[in-house]
Amino acid sequence: MLPVLTSVKTPCIDDLSTFCHQVFEVTGNEWLAGSANWLITKPIKILMIIVIAFVVRLLVRRLINRVTTLPKTGGKLPSMLRPLRERAPEVLGSAIIERRRQRAMTIGSVLKSMATFLIYGLAFILVLGELGINLGPIIASAGIIGVAIGFGAQNLVKDFLSGIFMMVEDQYGVGDVVDVGEASGTVESVGLRITTLRDVKGTVWYVRNGEVLRVGNSSQGFAVAVVDVPLGYTADVERATTVLAAAASTATESDALKDNVLEPPEMLGVESVTPEGLQLRLTVKVRPGKQWAVQRALRAQLLAALEEAGFEPPLGRLFPPAAPAAGK
Repeated sequence: MLPVLTSVKTPCIDDLSTFCHQVFEVTGNEWLAGSANWLITKPIKILMIIVIAFVVRLLVRRLINRVTTLPKTGGKLPSMLRPLRERAPEVLGSAIIERRRQRAMTIGSVLKSMATFLIYGLAFILVLGELGINLGPIIASAGIIGVAIGFGAQNLVKDFLSGIFMMVEDQYGVGDVVDVGEASGTVESVGLRITTLRDVKGTVWYVRNGEVLRVGNSSQGFAVAVVDVPLGYTADVERATTVLAAAASTATESDALKDNVLEPPEMLGVESVTPEGLQLRLTVKVRPGKQWAVQRALRAQLLAALEEAGFEPPLGRLFPPAAPAAGK
């Protein structure tokens, strides 16, 4: 005799509170009612997770843009940067606006990337959970792959982390004159991985942030113009000091220099003694980035003042005047 096939009734059909019972009432199909959770409920949940993740990411990115975007009306700090320390001087003029804009854009880019990774990563885990996939082996495999990638790309990670800290601490920015060891010059752009410098000869240097061990910034707060003036051994040092101090005071009060000078010049006196003569040193506190222009202008005017006062150049003793011919 052939066995009699009996249909197995799906348990959820008798539960009036389930979606399975509602599907059975509409279709009358037990298999469809029993599979309603997989065919209808789970796809709807997965779709809702994806849509919610997309909307949350969009809102978070808009919020980040709002707090990191520089206003078009001027150089006011974005709200994200206000709690952070800013070492950039206001005297950079239009360069400070570009500096703030790049700093805000870079920090905003980092925040948006982190938000996207976290939101979509959480959504991916929730989707896998809805599909009933065991997440333990996947998480373990992802951890191993992450460690392998970390070892392989450790220099890249180092560059990015250094760039983030450099941005947050405002160690330097667009318009600053910096010395990073292997290269020095004016900062043209700042990124999370690369800083671009242009030196006085016009050469562009691309410096990896992770390779920067120390930074010398000549454009923060103020600078000091140092002028060394040569003087001969036989010169009257006290009188020369008086002449140089008066000439420096007059020069720094001129229209060409007064806007760049922050404090009156200070005459330090004899700085060094060389086989050629003496070195008198004078310093002036000036606006950042203006020390070289002030030094050149002062050096020319101080040497002219010494010559006008009758002081001979230090090498004059090496070329004494010729002795008069006999009988003349």
